[in-house]
Amino acid sequence: MDENRKIIIREIERWRKSKLLPEHYCDFLLNLYLEEGTGKPSAGFMGITPVVIKNSNWKIWMLIFVIIAAISLTALNFTAFELPMQIGVSLLFLFICYALGSIQNKKEPVRAQILFGMASLFLLFIGVYLLRIHQVDAPVWFVGYVVLCSLVWLLTGLLARLLLFQLSGWVVLVFCYGWLLHFQLDTINWLTLELSWVPLCLLFGWLGWMLHEKTKQIATVFLMLSCIVWFMPELYGMLYAEQYGEQTVQLALIGKLFTEAGLLFAFRKKWTEWVA
Repeated sequence: MDENRKIIIREIERWRKSKLLPEHYCDFLLNLYLEEGTGKPSAGFMGITPVVIKNSNWKIWMLIFVIIAAISLTALNFTAFELPMQIGVSLLFLFICYALGSIQNKKEPVRAQILFGMASLFLLFIGVYLLRIHQVDAPVWFVGYVVLCSLVWLLTGLLARLLLFQLSGWVVLVFCYGWLLHFQLDTINWLTLELSWVPLCLLFGWLGWMLHEKTKQIATVFLMLSCIVWFMPELYGMLYAEQYGEQTVQLALIGKLFTEAGLLFAFRKKWTEWVA
């Protein structure tokens, strides 16, 4: 295969990854330029193909292993650092992951999501870890930090247009709200429990309906969140079944399950417009 044809094929593959052309157009163009008996070039894992590995330079390998060694040594000696150094190293790692994910988001979305996921999990882990090793044991600090993490996940999902991150951020905020209810209300009877959650469910559903014409992704997040919050009183009741009665909780859960199924079926022509 001559050099010009290789360049054209690489350009077509770039169009495919960046979604500049529909995939079937890219397949058609590749069939035109591939020599007879030559298979379609493999996209590889996150853009890394066997050909790229075979033709890689030894300097790249050295750089990768130096970076891995530096990360390993930093992790092994992390507890020996002072608190400002620990925070600085953690923020540097987070910045690198989020920056690389932002750069790769359009060209390599799978790679970007992996980087965002690594950063998000590390953000949660390192904060809880630092609180523990520095003996900050008050639950309010842990919950406050989890709220901060959920806001970062939510912001990441909004900026990168990733539904899973948006939903994760909202779900964690919902659970933090449940923790607040548990410790702030002196007595929670079944009526109080339902009134603490059902209006929130209706609010999320209403927000989804109001936004579905402007942004279907956010509307879908609110629809899914509304369906989750609908069952939160029963999930809470399962943790304290001895107080509310195990049979009562089960009957309420089954009743709500059928109610939600009926509502989704009755309004299927409406809510499917949000997610279509």
